[in-house]
Amino acid sequence: MLFDLKISDKSITVILMGKWQRFDVSEDLTKVIDILNKNRPDKIVLNAAGVEMWDSSLTVFVDKILKFALTANIPVKQEKFPRDLSDLLELLSSKKDVASVSPSLKKDFFTSAADWYLGIYDSVKKGLSFMRQTLSSLGRYIAGTAVMRKVDFLFALEDCGVKAVGIVSLISFMVGLILAFVGALQLKMFGAQIYVASLVSIAMTRIMGAIMTGIIMAGRTGASYAATIGSMQVNEELDALKTMGISRIDFLWLPRFLALIIAMPVLTALSDIMGILGGAFVGVLMMDISWAEYLKYTVDSFDTTNFLVGIFHGLVYGVVISICGCYYGIYCGRNADSVGQATTRAVVFAIVWMIVLTGILTAACEGLGI
Repeated sequence: MLFDLKISDKSITVILMGKWQRFDVSEDLTKVIDILNKNRPDKIVLNAAGVEMWDSSLTVFVDKILKFALTANIPVKQEKFPRDLSDLLELLSSKKDVASVSPSLKKDFFTSAADWYLGIYDSVKKGLSFMRQTLSSLGRYIAGTAVMRKVDFLFALEDCGVKAVGIVSLISFMVGLILAFVGALQLKMFGAQIYVASLVSIAMTRIMGAIMTGIIMAGRTGASYAATIGSMQVNEELDALKTMGISRIDFLWLPRFLALIIAMPVLTALSDIMGILGGAFVGVLMMDISWAEYLKYTVDSFDTTNFLVGIFHGLVYGVVISICGCYYGIYCGRNADSVGQATTRAVVFAIVWMIVLTGILTAACEGLGI
């Protein structure tokens, strides 16, 4: 036994003794609580003079008794407790008190509005500061003074270029297939199903190829940028770069930006081709259009202007994805949850800005007659 009980008319003394190490307290604790509950003393005395060695099992045992006494409104006297044990019990007690009395503060309308305004102001300020730093980094790159390793650029180019070919090809093929299938259902009503080739060709080269590539790369590469740089923030690697006088924008954003603006136009062109092949799969195999006829209508509807507009969209999307991914990674918090939030925001805001810029570019092209 590691404890003994002395029961009198008005008090119960729990005498702790021996070595409390790797000790299962559940059975004996139940026995002690039952005795205390049955006798309901006016006072409980805990005496730890006989304790030789102890670990967390003793802390749990004493804490459970203190909780019972608090619930039953019975005073407890602690005698000859080790100083460390007293500190641990006091810490446990203070944590409970804070948790039980922490008030739920409800902000009024004006306070909430002010917080919202300050949050927007801070976000805009940080965004403009980041844009200024990126422009400065590009200026240093043009001048040949940017701190960027060639190996980082090649690694980023491989990651967002070669390794993305498979997923871009698959998704674009399926999008072309779906466009052809949906268009064919309507064109067939007028006996004009041959024009499904023109529909797919124009849609993919003008905008759909670029949009699908941008969404894929935002979810794949933009999220990767945010998670990678956010993890560096958690591990204080960004602080180390700053301490060494190395520009974080040059070292982290610039190689990723250059890699994306090179890879995105190429992937967009690949997306156009795979989308047209997907449309051909439906037109030739499901609508009995000959390969020669499908190819003829595809070539006739192909417009270099449409193709270049799509490539330009892809270039713009590459800029947006690199900025959003690196921005939310650099301004990430310093815990694991913040990395997850930064990754989510990078993807969401990249897609939102791509759609906004698509509308702006479409209106501009319409105004210029392109």
